Formats: sequence, C-alpha cells, structure tokens
Amino acid sequence: MRTHFVSAALVAAAGLHAAQGFSAGKGLRRAAVRMATPLGDQYCVDQYRTTRRKTRTVEAGPVKIGSEHPITLQTMTNTNTKDVMATVDQVMRCKDLGADLVRLTVQGKKEAEACMHIRETLFKKGYDVPLVADIHFQPKVAMMVAECFEKIRVNPGNFADGTKSFEETVYETQEEYNAERGHIEELFIPLVEKCKSLNRAIRIGTNHGSLSARVMSFYGDTPEGMVESAIEFADICREQDYHNFLFSMKASNPVVMVSAYRRLAARMYDLDWDYPLHLGVTEAGEGEDGRMKSAIGIGTLLSDGLGDTIRVSLTEDPELELAPCGELARLGRVAASPEVEKLYINVPDYKETKRDFANFERRKGAPLEKAEGETFPTDQYLHQDGSVFSVISSEMLETPDVLYQQMGAKIALGMPFKDIATSDSLILKDVPAADNKDARLALKRLQEVGVGVIADHADLAAAPIPEAVAKVTLSELVAAGGAASFLEKAEAKRVAVVVDGSEEDAAFDALKAAEADVLCVILKVSDDLSRVHASRRVFELLHQKGVSSQVMHYLVAANGEGVLGRENFVLKAGSQAGALLVDGLGDGVVIENGNVNDDITYPLAYLRETAFGMLQGTRIRTVKTEFVSCPSCGRTLFDLQEVTDQIRLRTGHLPGVSIAIMGCIVNGPGEMADADFGYVGSAAGKIDLYVGKEVVQRGIKMDTAPDALVELIKEHGKWKDPEEADAIEEAPVAA
Repeated sequence: MRTHFVSAALVAAAGLHAAQGFSAGKGLRRAAVRMATPLGDQYCVDQYRTTRRKTRTVEAGPVKIGSEHPITLQTMTNTNTKDVMATVDQVMRCKDLGADLVRLTVQGKKEAEACMHIRETLFKKGYDVPLVADIHFQPKVAMMVAECFEKIRVNPGNFADGTKSFEETVYETQEEYNAERGHIEELFIPLVEKCKSLNRAIRIGTNHGSLSARVMSFYGDTPEGMVESAIEFADICREQDYHNFLFSMKASNPVVMVSAYRRLAARMYDLDWDYPLHLGVTEAGEGEDGRMKSAIGIGTLLSDGLGDTIRVSLTEDPELELAPCGELARLGRVAASPEVEKLYINVPDYKETKRDFANFERRKGAPLEKAEGETFPTDQYLHQDGSVFSVISSEMLETPDVLYQQMGAKIALGMPFKDIATSDSLILKDVPAADNKDARLALKRLQEVGVGVIADHADLAAAPIPEAVAKVTLSELVAAGGAASFLEKAEAKRVAVVVDGSEEDAAFDALKAAEADVLCVILKVSDDLSRVHASRRVFELLHQKGVSSQVMHYLVAANGEGVLGRENFVLKAGSQAGALLVDGLGDGVVIENGNVNDDITYPLAYLRETAFGMLQGTRIRTVKTEFVSCPSCGRTLFDLQEVTDQIRLRTGHLPGVSIAIMGCIVNGPGEMADADFGYVGSAAGKIDLYVGKEVVQRGIKMDTAPDALVELIKEHGKWKDPEEADAIEEAPVAA
C-alpha cells in the first residue's frame, strides 16, 4: 500500500492560495510526498533597510550583471524571429530606448539560423547589445543559437521534455525522484559545456506556469517546487565548474512570485551561493494593471535588496516596457543608495517576529460592527475583503452627481448607491459649513448607503456632521488620554487614528486602550522615514500590543504631471504600499491628490481605480475581471493586443472571474493554475479553450472563439449580463 505524505510546502502553499482568494484545489492540483527543504532565517542582507545583496558578476557579452553593476534592463521582441530585418529594427529601437539586453524567441532550427543573421546584421549596424535566446523544449536549438547569442534562457520546466505534460507520477521517495535526473543531465550538460567554452551566460528561468510534470508530482504547484526545479539545473552547472549563470522565478501572481524569489534567496544563503537574480512578473497584462502588478512584485524584491536585472512584461509593444522598467530600476537604486540613509536611521528600532517572508499570511483586521445608537449602516464603512477611501474637498460636494460618479457609485433617480468598486469611505479635507445644506445633504445620502465620512476632529467640533468619524493622530490620542474628549467635542461615535511611524512603542498602548472607539488606523508614514520599514515596525507593534483594528495605507499622488506622472506614481505606489500588502500587511488603501489644482492628472476616479488595482494586484479584493495575458513574442499565434482588447470588452464586467489569454502553449496551460478560463493559441488561426488546466474545446476558429469563450463562462455559471444602459441614470461627466 502506498502512503502519501503531504509536504509542508504544499500545506503552506495551500494557505498562500487561499489567502489570495483561491481554493487549494484551484491552484494546487498535485500531491507531494516530501518534506519541505528547511529555510534559514536570512533571505536578504538586512530586513530593516534596503541593502543590495552581494552577488558574483555574470557576463553577457559586454554587459555585466550583478551587485557590483547597475541594475540592467531587459525586454523581448514580438516579431517573427525568421523575419530578420523586422527583428533587427525592433532590437535597435529597444536598445535606443535603454534596453541593456534583448531576448528573442527561438523555437526551431529555422529561427536559430535566422539568429545568426540577426546577430551579424546588428554588429554591422554598430549594435553590440547582447541577445538572449528564449528556449523551450529544444536542447538542440539551444546548442545552435549558443554559437551566436550571448545568453541562453532555459526553462527547467520543459527543457528536457519533448512535450508539455500534466500527467501525475507518484514518487515514493527522494531517491525515486532523483533517479530521473540523468535524463536532464544528458540534455543539459552539452549546453553547459558549450556556454562555458564560448563564455556565454545562461538564465535558469523557472516559470510557475510551466513546472514539469515531474516537479508538479513531487513538490506540488508551489513556490518551493519552482525553487527546487532551478536548484537542480544549477547543481548541474556547478558540477561542470560553470558559474556564468543567474536565476529567475517568474509567476503571473505577484504573491507567488515574491515568495518564490525570497525562498530562492534564502536557499542561496544556506548554500553559500551568490548568483544574480533576474526579476519579473510574467503575463502581467497591459496598461496600469500590468504596471501595478509588475511594481508590486519587482518593487517588493528591490526593497529587499534583491534583483540585478529586470523585465516588465506587458501585453504591449516591447519598446513600451522600457520606461517602467527603468523607473523601477531607479527606485531600487535610490532605495539602496547612501543618499537615503537617514530614512532608515530615522525609523525607531524594532525586531520583527511576526512577518513570514516565505509564506503568505494576511493580517486581517477585525470586522466592523454597527455601534449602539448609530442610524446609518456604519458597519459598511469598511469592506470585509479590503477597503478603498477617497479624499475630497467640500468644494466637490457642490456637484454631487459628478462626485458620485467619480466615487464609482451607481445613481438612480439622483440618489447614489454603492457598487462593487465604490469608495467605501470619504476623508474630508475640510468640512462644509453648517449652513451649506446642499453639501451636507450629499454627505447624508452617501452615509445612508454605507459610505463613511471622516474629518479632522477640530473641524467636526466646529461644524459637526451626524455620525461622522473624527480623525485624530496617535500623538493626540496619547496626549488626551483616550478618545472620549474627541468623540464628545466632535459629536462623533468613532475615531480614525492617524499613525506616521515615528511614535514611541508605548504610544500603541493608548491605541489598544481606545480600540473599542476606533474605526481604523490610517498609516500615513512621515516623509523622513522609509515607508516600507516604518510600516513593518507599525505592524509588528500592532501585533505585540494585540491591536486588531484595520489599517489603511495612505498615499499621496504628487509625482509629476501627465501620463508619465501617472505611470511613475503607479510604480512607486506599487513598490511601497504594494510591498506591504503582498506580505499581508494592510486592509486597504487611501490615495490623495497631492497636485494642488490638478484634477486632470489625478482625478478622483483615477485614484480610486488605482487603489482598487493595488488591492486586486495583491489578491486582497477583486472588483473586476482578472486577466492573465502574456506579453507576446515570436511564438504568438495571433495579435495578442487586439485579442486581449476584444476579450476585455466582452468579459471585463465579471468580478471574481480570472481569464488567461496566451499566445501559445508554452506557458499557457500552466498559468491556468490561477485562472478560471483560458484562451490559448494552438495553431495559426486556431484557439483552444480551457477550464482551469483542462482543455475543453480545441481548434476553434479565431473569429468565433470570443463567442465560444462567453458561452463557456455561461455554462459554468460565472456569467452575468452587463446592466442595461437605461437601468441606471448616468451621472454627468465633468467638463
């Protein structure tokens, strides 16, 4: 009789997926028979400040990658590799826009032959930018292209597999599992020897969506499986005394991606290895959603001091990846530079005991309950999954219909109603005068449908608003000896406590004592502190003091103007607040427009949508369809950007539904681990449809595939029709 032991890794990963809103069965389809490899306590140089991890230098032609060199930028062509001149032109454009390396898909011998001409043509045109061959399933092709390209990316999940398989194999022991390594060595060692002789670099690039059937059967669909898959290939390199390689641990889910990279870093500390890391969130998508997910994953790791080369994978032209890629690299460089040393020194000393770098565990604040004497549905001021607050001025109340629209509320007969992505509460910059009946009526209508109103305690004392929440600082709370005086003067029943991260440890005793009167904690970190590290200290103190109040991260959007200002703000916000949410630290987001008199760059609706995007990117709260879409490459069998837009238009109104759109089969089925439905190119003009990882319809014509996808969603009970236009009275748009 066979006895199966479920590994600690699988149990932890089940919790990881459940915490992200996924069932263990949906994300983890394999049993595992081994105990997890123990991890040491260290995964970065210093968890109390950003210090770049020391690595060896890996050489890819003239470009050096490692801690002694600037973070390098990468992108990938989406031309047909066999079209030599189109590919050459795109590589040159990418290089001109800042790419340090450019990757090309090389799926067969004809593409490998074209690579010879691409490399030669680029040299003739004066471009020595290193080229990286993306290899799947084809060891012989890798051997060919190593003759001319400076770096080879191998995927441990399919390098030694002739075809992608999801069949389960039962391994009773570690020895049984290791016995199959000989086949990998037979195929991989020749490439290692060739790269060593030619001084080529190798990236051992694990992808969560394309773990081998062997690894899936033994480790489960887990971050640990990703790590051990890469370690096995690295061991083979080291046995050949080849060390010009680096790692990547990519996933479309930033939470899984961060966990895998941190686990790999911890394993390298345990093994005394110093190989560089290539960072990326694969299949991040497009637009601000793709940039937010990339910032959450890449920015989190850069704040840990991890990462030596990065790619932002977007479902857009590769040239458009380089601006966000460069900005994330800049943020990482600044965070680790001596010029911001004071930001870390200013954070009061603390010792982390709660945060687990390897396993996701969300700190979920206590649910809000309606208090005695409250007439409004105050228990809805915070959302159970994660909240978004909007910051407004009293002037905005003068045009309530516009405000309701910007807040994401439905409007029927002039009355606002909460929708799935409506601001949960409002923070008033100033309180409307007591005799401003229209503004106060607008607030009352919002309160009646469960939108909280928060204002400074002094403003409320001067002009009370029934059942508003009085905003006080933690320092004020300590000085007053509790919340009672604020509640009395403001005629309020609750307080929102603002914490800036500089408070002494003892101040949090006062927060604990007043907790019965606290709506939430608003974490607005002082500008002279490191946001990530000061916030980690606050959460550690909340844990130590037993404070269970929900915590809202407060951000200010004042990062330039126009499209670039928006993009850079998304990257910064994702890197800072996202780095906390991805660790399960926080219950929501507040974003204030810090650009005075600039409602064009940062309109209220944009800030609200960005906050919800951050919650969805960290798998805390889902308010719209989740799209997992690959960035396109030479393998793509259809116009990925056009098709993604078509599917988004048809299905973008299905919150809680995840759809993967994949240009080819390489990562397609594997990424279905995080998707309900899959739309995957299987041949020219043909689409396969998936439910989870299971293909349910094959070879559908492109022109009918979107309709077939909609019908499939309906069959599984996840479809709802878009609301009829005349069912809701649309609010007028501001001029």
